Amino acid sequence: MSPDALLAGPLGADTDAESERLQIARWRALSPAEKLQIVGELNAAVDTMALAGIRLRHPGASPREQFLRLACLKLGRDLARQAYPEVEQLDAR
Repeated sequence: MSPDALLAGPLGADTDAESERLQIARWRALSPAEKLQIVGELNAAVDTMALAGIRLRHPGASPREQFLRLACLKLGRDLARQAYPEVEQLDAR
C-alpha cells in the first residue's frame, strides 16, 4: 500500500485541502534527522502531559512514584512490574 493510499480523506476537518497538501509536502521534504527530532519532541510533550495528569491524580507522589506510574501508562502494568518490581507497591496505595 502506498503512503498516498493511507490518506483516503482529509487529516483534519478544520484545514483546507491546499493547506493540508502543503503540510504533507513539507513533512515529506524533512530529512530523517528532522523527522526523528520532531518525534522526540512530541514524545517528550506526551510524557510531560502524562506526568501532569499523574500529579493531579496523585498529588503526594514522590518523583519515583511518578516515574513508576508513567511506566505503567507507557508499558502496561504487567511489563512495568517486570521492569520495575516496586510497581507492586503502587497497588497498595
